Amino acid sequence: MKKSLATEGPSASKLISQRIAELGDWRGGTLSRMRKLIHEADPDVLEEWKWMGTPVWSHDGIICTGESYKKVVKLTFAKGASLKDPARLFNSSLEGNVRRAIDIHEGEEVDESAFKALVRQAVALNSSGKSKRSKKAKS
Repeated sequence: MKKSLATEGPSASKLISQRIAELGDWRGGTLSRMRKLIHEADPDVLEEWKWMGTPVWSHDGIICTGESYKKVVKLTFAKGASLKDPARLFNSSLEGNVRRAIDIHEGEEVDESAFKALVRQAVALNSSGKSKRSKKAKS
């Protein structure tokens, strides 16, 4: 598993914890709860801090990002279009060919077992190396 390239300053995990604390409202609670579920689904997940302040969870590639907006916490799965979603958790970015997102509004609950299944699928897809191999084959 690759390590984060950031070598100076606070760790990504610490920065994510700070973001959650700074939010201090339902968005922080939601992001914290989803972070916990990601770690339960994949104990080997790597936390990263990218793109000027976006929490990212990776395992052999990006699993998902966690962004907080005024009215929504958005979890965007990098390869969500390739994942089976029988519980229909994906409710945003549905028109794209690659990404899919889950927008969580105040007071909404997410099916925990279905969410963990999406995380595990994303890890399995990343670990299969399908997209990585196709890029290497061209070079």
